[in-house]
Amino acid sequence: MGLSRAHKDEARRIATELAEIATSAKVLPGSIAERRTHCGRSGCRCMADPPRPHGPYFQWTRKVASKTVGRWLSAEQAADYRVFIENDRRLHELVARLEAIGVAALEADPRTRRQA
Repeated sequence: MGLSRAHKDEARRIATELAEIATSAKVLPGSIAERRTHCGRSGCRCMADPPRPHGPYFQWTRKVASKTVGRWLSAEQAADYRVFIENDRRLHELVARLEAIGVAALEADPRTRRQA
């Protein structure tokens, strides 16, 4: 029921990267979108030909209890927090790799019965 040497080495590399992200504490779920809007007022630049929408405006969104919630950010905040979101996505990738190691260990275990 042990892990192969390659799996142990991979798990150590993953642990190192997880620790780096954790010590930075820069993790934020969700995404940041850049939005441009049209106000609809006649004579406004957003209604001109060609239209020049207002913005850009930056919005951070995430799911809370199956509902999308959001917050408007300044351009500076959006630039700063993109790294946090990238770290969150990387955490999910690293956990998926750890899970794959666990699945491989189970599949390699001779006590595992194969089902048809």
